[in-house]
Amino acid sequence: MAAAAAAVPLRVCHQEIVKFDLEIKAAVQDIRDCPGPLGALTELNAAVKEKFRHLRGRIQELEQMAKEQDKESEKQALLREVENHKKQMLSNQAAWRKANLACKIAIDNSEKDQLLQGRDILRQRKTTKESLAESASNITESLMGISRMMSQQVQQSEETVQTLANSSRTILEANEEFKSMSGTIQLGRKLITKYNRRELTDKLLIFLALALFLATVLYILKKRLFPFL
Repeated sequence: MAAAAAAVPLRVCHQEIVKFDLEIKAAVQDIRDCPGPLGALTELNAAVKEKFRHLRGRIQELEQMAKEQDKESEKQALLREVENHKKQMLSNQAAWRKANLACKIAIDNSEKDQLLQGRDILRQRKTTKESLAESASNITESLMGISRMMSQQVQQSEETVQTLANSSRTILEANEEFKSMSGTIQLGRKLITKYNRRELTDKLLIFLALALFLATVLYILKKRLFPFL
């Protein structure tokens, strides 16, 4: 019954991981196809970031469930699934960065085209140099914002890689500890077997001594009570 009850949240966790993975892939495609402006791209990125947060949480829940499994085979199988999900998450993050880069390049090119067209219109309308400087400043700020966002994404990827490295090291340490415990259990089993044999021998000797004692008592009683026999 406990195993059946535990399978329900485990199955739900699997389903949600698959759901968030598919939603992230679809959102990354939306970013790749985003025509702009940067505000729309920022909203899409915020949605993807939230989905990654949920996905990371579900993977951590699955990892915790794996560690709580009683059977070592089931535990290792779930841990392998966790590693596969983490690798897939890293792949999605890489695709996310590439989609952002492609979209930002396309938006920049579009803005440059619009800027060139705007310059022609500004020349025709005899606009001032201050207006052109302001437009260039806005573009520079947009590029700086893109640079900061890319830097944050790279930092998040580095943190994810470090988390995976720490998890692998923990698994190796647990494996070594399990091997040491197995040796101790084997030694204990041998000692228990030896003790059981010794106990059986002691019981047999006690039984024989008791039988000899009873026989001696009976013999003495016979000689005292029935000397004529």
